[in-house]
Amino acid sequence: PRVCVVGSGPAGFYTAQHLLKHHSEAQVDIYEKLPVPFGLVRFGVAPDHPEVKNVINSFTQTARSERCAYHGNVTVGRDVTVAELQQAYHAVVLSYGAEDNRVLGIPGENLSGVYSARAFVGWYNGLPENRDLKPNLSCETALILGHGNVALDVARILLTPLQLLRKTDITDCSLAALACSKVKRVWLVGRRGPLQVAFTIKELREMINLPGTRPVLNPDDFTGLENAVKDAPRPRKRLTELMIKTALEKPGEKTVKVQAVAGQAAAPREWGLKFQRSPQEVLPTADGKQARGVRMALTRLEGSGDSAKAVPTGDVEELECGLVLSSIGYRSLPLDPAVPFDTQRGIIPNSSGRVDGVPGLYCSGWVKRGPTGVIITTMNDSFDTAQSVLEDLQAGVLDVSTSREGFGAVESILRSRGVRPVSFSDWEKIDATEVARGKAAGKPREKIVDPQEMLQLIGH
Repeated sequence: PRVCVVGSGPAGFYTAQHLLKHHSEAQVDIYEKLPVPFGLVRFGVAPDHPEVKNVINSFTQTARSERCAYHGNVTVGRDVTVAELQQAYHAVVLSYGAEDNRVLGIPGENLSGVYSARAFVGWYNGLPENRDLKPNLSCETALILGHGNVALDVARILLTPLQLLRKTDITDCSLAALACSKVKRVWLVGRRGPLQVAFTIKELREMINLPGTRPVLNPDDFTGLENAVKDAPRPRKRLTELMIKTALEKPGEKTVKVQAVAGQAAAPREWGLKFQRSPQEVLPTADGKQARGVRMALTRLEGSGDSAKAVPTGDVEELECGLVLSSIGYRSLPLDPAVPFDTQRGIIPNSSGRVDGVPGLYCSGWVKRGPTGVIITTMNDSFDTAQSVLEDLQAGVLDVSTSREGFGAVESILRSRGVRPVSFSDWEKIDATEVARGKAAGKPREKIVDPQEMLQLIGH
């Protein structure tokens, strides 16, 4: 059986890996719109979390299998349609992730100084489409809307001492911009309370222990929570206890450590969590062009736990800031008119990865179940979809008696449209160049951010 996977992030690679491992004859082709593979492992994981990127080693092994091929620089839906892929393969798995972000839907959202966290992350991680972002870092206060791990990542990158960032694979131009940054205070704002935050304890602890930076949590926000959290699941309980402990710590208690690291008196930078505030409007400067703050509705919670809803109380508050980053979630987009898409939920309607009403078409990862969870969640989800494909092969739902040409057929379509795919060995040349450039600068790699430069490098 010939199977193709669209998207080379964790969902795509884990799907391919499972198929190859559990079917001794399956051949899998992976298509990717960028010349370079690995999706959010390359472009989403924070530069100071290199250990999370170790999955790239197992993905590389998968790509080097003689029954697997990688074809980068191919945009499915434009260079080749899903229908054409279905003609060429016995099964097509869509694993292309969530390449857009949810919008706030409030006035002032398009002012200069307002960015999506997704674009900001793409900028410091070298995602080609975000390389020219030029975020305005000339203000002292930044406001991040959202209480998830991405919000903490962004806050951490804004406040991390430069000498620590210099040793990571953060891009050269974002490092230069951060070196001139005036940002020294970051507020993370959420509509709900401390019991509803979506970030995890590892990320929170990292933020609390950030050198040269002081956490500012208001003890009043945590009154009575010790009791409320008694019967909560252990991760939620530990997370809340850590926030309470941090809120109650006296400012002086952390300065000693800060002095030792940063060689200066009180921490020059700070960050804090604000709860039960919902953004109503980004306020413009007098000339109407720049963001100067955010007006927020104060909320109260109805219900409890994860299902609690934030309801405006009628009171509002204004917070001054020159940089606003909205971190309220990623969003998948429809790929091709031939593929059903639920715009409400931002997913391809499916059951166990089988796309509703389209036999032979499958999906895995964020486009299957929505943009939540970490790499391990995506791994299990992708194995689940791959299992559905294997069951359908076993049960004869997929007709393998007719041979399919696979990449042979697709290649002639691409050639006729002037598209030159990038192979995995092409990527390994790009990879070697990035690593060599990084070594010269004392970094793990220096990412190339311009796709044209990548293609020139491999002689395209």
